[in-house]
Amino acid sequence: MIELDAEDGKLLVLARGAMGRTGGAGGAAVRDIDGRTYAAGTVELAALRLTALQAAVAAAISSGAAGFEAAVVVAGKLSDPGVTAAREVSPSARIIFTDAKGAVFDVLEAEAGNAVGERDVPESLDLDTESEVFE
Repeated sequence: MIELDAEDGKLLVLARGAMGRTGGAGGAAVRDIDGRTYAAGTVELAALRLTALQAAVAAAISSGAAGFEAAVVVAGKLSDPGVTAAREVSPSARIIFTDAKGAVFDVLEAEAGNAVGERDVPESLDLDTESEVFE
């Protein structure tokens, strides 16, 4: 059995809490590179469907998170499209998968090549010019 450290254990508690509050099929929590956490449950509306990890990543990004250290997904699947979203922002983020009771069944370790919070920015995007739009 894989044991979580204290920080990842907090993510597990937040993810399970989000799942319980929403009554959804799953929960997720992410920790950004500044130590802030964001939790979400599965969204199953007629007009919008998000996995818990997608919702947590969206909440973090919309709040200004620049990158992720780790994520915990409760009652999710390894094929969760939220993994791709998290990796787009932080290829080196660790993503931990647990069952509904919190037992870890898999850990996706960091992808090689990028540091935490370092984004793969397309060469065609000029960050200096593009970021002025939001200033």
